[in-house]
Amino acid sequence: MKETPYAWVVVWATFVCLGVIFGVSYSFAAFFESFAAEFAAQRADVSWIFGLSGFVYFVMGAPGGMLADRFGPRGVCATGMALIALGLLATSWAQSLWAVYLCYGLLVGLGIAFVYTPSIANVQPWFTTRRGLAGGIASSGVGAGTLLVPVLVSLALSHMPWREAMRTLAGGVLLLGLLAASLLQRAPRPITAGTAGLTEATGLSLRETLRTPTFRWFYAAVVLASPVMFIPFAHVSASARDLHLDDSLAVGLVGLIGVGSLVGRFAIGVLADRLGRAATLVLMQLSMGASYAMWFSAQGPVALMLFALWFGLSYGSIVSLLPAICMDYFGAKSVAGVVGTLYSGAAVGNLLGPVLAGAVFDAMGHYHAVMAGCVGLSLLATWATHQMRRLGRAQY
Repeated sequence: MKETPYAWVVVWATFVCLGVIFGVSYSFAAFFESFAAEFAAQRADVSWIFGLSGFVYFVMGAPGGMLADRFGPRGVCATGMALIALGLLATSWAQSLWAVYLCYGLLVGLGIAFVYTPSIANVQPWFTTRRGLAGGIASSGVGAGTLLVPVLVSLALSHMPWREAMRTLAGGVLLLGLLAASLLQRAPRPITAGTAGLTEATGLSLRETLRTPTFRWFYAAVVLASPVMFIPFAHVSASARDLHLDDSLAVGLVGLIGVGSLVGRFAIGVLADRLGRAATLVLMQLSMGASYAMWFSAQGPVALMLFALWFGLSYGSIVSLLPAICMDYFGAKSVAGVVGTLYSGAAVGNLLGPVLAGAVFDAMGHYHAVMAGCVGLSLLATWATHQMRRLGRAQY
């Protein structure tokens, strides 16, 4: 069955939604030094802000997905955008680091949870033959937001205090985020590959999905890969500053991760439709771990830039493949709830990965042990992904 024209409106609305929320999330790199100076905090203390936010949006992704399965994505995502804006405004008035933990970590994290899973999971049921391309385009909003927003925030911080910059960011979320959320619609009827004319969704319920060995290996892979995926967002800019590189270049490394992520999401989405999404995911897990060798050896800006691009390509490919594989393996019946539950596997890694990396740096003065640990975790995640692929699609 051919996709309707509005399916592509949903794709681009999701692109904008994801660009907004992850632009906000990864603008943390631009605010890192401001938080440290304002509250006289060490790196591990500041890293809790990013880790807590990520922990909340991954844990709450499952409830957010289930709400979207029941009520549709539009209202849930609009609520999420409002919560993000409120969290940013409240952070701009914070007088202690604990207040930042609550406002940025909890409120912004909850808002992202109510946008991330409902929007990205909503794309898959609109498509049949071009599901990988659609998912790649939609999820590339993460890369676009990662590329643009931290750099824009960094430029703003050169002209205004961090509190004013955060209020400006809140206004942008309300304006652009609510507009994009208003365009999201549930697919008029569930569509699955190779079928037509269905009036009810096919596939496993969330409870049935959780009982399958395929999902358990898939979940394990996400748990193992999550510290590897999120440590660079919190620490690569600080690593660049340790090499006495310019602050704009340091923050720009997060933007370069976004560039690599954009390339990965577009290129891998099309390629995976032909070669197989699960096989491609195995390769990208391995690639992400290998990219850390470039960070380990970096002594100047060129190597750090190459690391950011390589890591971003691998990371972007992985994230774009996850929802499509959920649809492939478990069906459309509870796809938002399944995707949200899968993402909850990244919660602990997002919370503790950057914090532990900061603590290791504070104790040792470098990130070498962190990088070695991430390579090991990446190899384990690759093996778990291979096990998931070997078991194949769940029966329904």
